Amino acid sequence: MFNLVAIGDPIIDTHVQLSDDAAECRETAEHRTHLCFDYGAKIPIIDSFQCLGGNAPNVAAGAAKLGLKSGLVATVGDDSNGHMSVEALKKSNVNTDCVTFDTKNKTRYSIVLNYKAERTILSYSEKKNYVWPKHFPQTEWIYYTGLSAGFESVQKKLIQHLKQHPTVRLAINPGSYMLKYNLDDLRDMIPRTDLLIVNKEEAEQILGRTEKQQKNMATIIHKLLAKGAHEVAITDGVRGAWAGNESGSWHMDPYPVKVIAKTGAGDAFSSAYISARHFGQNIAHALLWGTANASSVVMAHGPQAGMMNLKGVKKMIKKFPKIEPFISA
Repeated sequence: MFNLVAIGDPIIDTHVQLSDDAAECRETAEHRTHLCFDYGAKIPIIDSFQCLGGNAPNVAAGAAKLGLKSGLVATVGDDSNGHMSVEALKKSNVNTDCVTFDTKNKTRYSIVLNYKAERTILSYSEKKNYVWPKHFPQTEWIYYTGLSAGFESVQKKLIQHLKQHPTVRLAINPGSYMLKYNLDDLRDMIPRTDLLIVNKEEAEQILGRTEKQQKNMATIIHKLLAKGAHEVAITDGVRGAWAGNESGSWHMDPYPVKVIAKTGAGDAFSSAYISARHFGQNIAHALLWGTANASSVVMAHGPQAGMMNLKGVKKMIKKFPKIEPFISA
């Protein structure tokens, strides 16, 4: 029996670290910050490395580190990146029995440009021949997240599985492809969702309205609950995180840590939040766990390097006793 099975694409990330004071890099502010290079320029870097990424692998690995028995349902290419993904998952104590190899398509990969604590991601993705397991593992939670083109077949099988196993709890963190190309199908999944985890922009996209139009984040949570989600958690970088259900909503400010790189912060939050709920913690305490784990991840390069075990999470929370969740009106 698993505690959590994640569904989503593994991605091999190549991280490239740009110097904060590189003369060849500059920022411009036009509605948002733009990272600019001269066309045809040769840009020096100070470091680079490869690691496993992807929302589902990150969350499965994070949950395993916090004591949950986790597995991954995924399809990767039958290539070096695909086999590298499986080996990395095994090292993170994530079960890979339901990871299949697609002989016709490549494993997803990305180039992550790290500059001044922010990241810009160049992402490769193509349609996959996704395979639903003949025997889906018994689990308490399913975490459904980023998939490529072709994800519709997986979603149909997931819906059937949930109908046959009504006690399984579903958490959804929508992938960028789902949001961009099949938002209606994603919205149809919300009434089946026990926990919807999104960032502010994703929440606005699902609702079709901005936070400014809704006045505050508590109203956005209320609107998402009205669409059928039983519980909602929303992250928004330096503004912190919010979470709520029909009983009310809470907000928590981020911890004042030195940010090295933001890649994987959302996944670290998700893995710790779900783990807290699995262990019987309330929403406010789940916010503490999620914030602590995300704070640790942003202090290191790579989406999994800073993920903590339960002892580390408790130590981080104890380090900032004055920063606690509070009721969000």
